[in-house]
Amino acid sequence: MSDALNSIAPESRIWIYAAERELTATETKKVRAEIQAYVKEWVSHRKELKAAADVLHDRFLVVGVDETQAEASGCSIDGSVNKIKEIGAEIGIDFFNRMRFSYRDQKGRINTVSKDQFKELYHGGKLPNDTIVFDTLIKEVGELRQIFERPLEDSWHSRMV
Repeated sequence: MSDALNSIAPESRIWIYAAERELTATETKKVRAEIQAYVKEWVSHRKELKAAADVLHDRFLVVGVDETQAEASGCSIDGSVNKIKEIGAEIGIDFFNRMRFSYRDQKGRINTVSKDQFKELYHGGKLPNDTIVFDTLIKEVGELRQIFERPLEDSWHSRMV
């Protein structure tokens, strides 16, 4: 996991945004710097949020907030979404397509494909049930630590094939 995300409690709320491809080292550095600078100043109704953010596996932008201090409001969440859209536009990446699935291939490399491609790979026998998938719908840091990567057969992805 990441030192930044380890700095907030396991119950902290998270949002995961997946890129359609692996980011370059330069892109990862830029995205990480911009989103971490943003969350340091993140506020909700004039209350500072205890938040953290990072880029995992050069592909997943994760934003987390410990809501025991102050809850993220609709406006503050909208602000973070706008910032992520801005960052994505700067580097030509769409972080908001939820119909892409990421998985580890047999060599451990991460691949991201459309829902239809995922189905085709599964039915073609190229994605067995023990394939590791990334669950971008998890809601808390503790889940990120434990079940972000899990076998296809144990995830919601299995309903999609």
